[in-house]
Amino acid sequence: MQLTLNVNGRMRTLDASPAATLLDVLRDELGLIGTKEGCVEGECGACTVLVDGRPVDSCIFAAHAVGSREVTTIEGVGAVDATPLQQAMVEAGAVQCGFCTPGFVMTLTALLDENPSPDEATIRRSIAGNICRCTGYSQIVDAVLQLSGGDR
Repeated sequence: MQLTLNVNGRMRTLDASPAATLLDVLRDELGLIGTKEGCVEGECGACTVLVDGRPVDSCIFAAHAVGSREVTTIEGVGAVDATPLQQAMVEAGAVQCGFCTPGFVMTLTALLDENPSPDEATIRRSIAGNICRCTGYSQIVDAVLQLSGGDR
């Protein structure tokens, strides 16, 4: 079944099964492998992408449900230079093994677009759907607070 997607500002047309997830299409059909496959149940956040600026778990999001909405992957964020968020995460030691990092960047990009100065509780709520096994989350929260000037 033909599918047309607007991914990272570029229209892409391909054949995709009616059952294909957005994650399948992004990774397998479009070669955008920055979006990670983790739990495949919408629980870990590794597959987070933005659809019209809002974070979604692409592993449980039907590709054909995207329609004409804008999909942004990690490849579309800081494609040339690191964004201030990405740089803050590096400086705060919030990037360790890196597997979860794309999902966190996407989730936090959406948060900061909506609320440029979140407090600690708001940041923690926003990343509740993202799992990290290395950092303990403190460095991730610190990076956002440092960048945004938010309060603890």
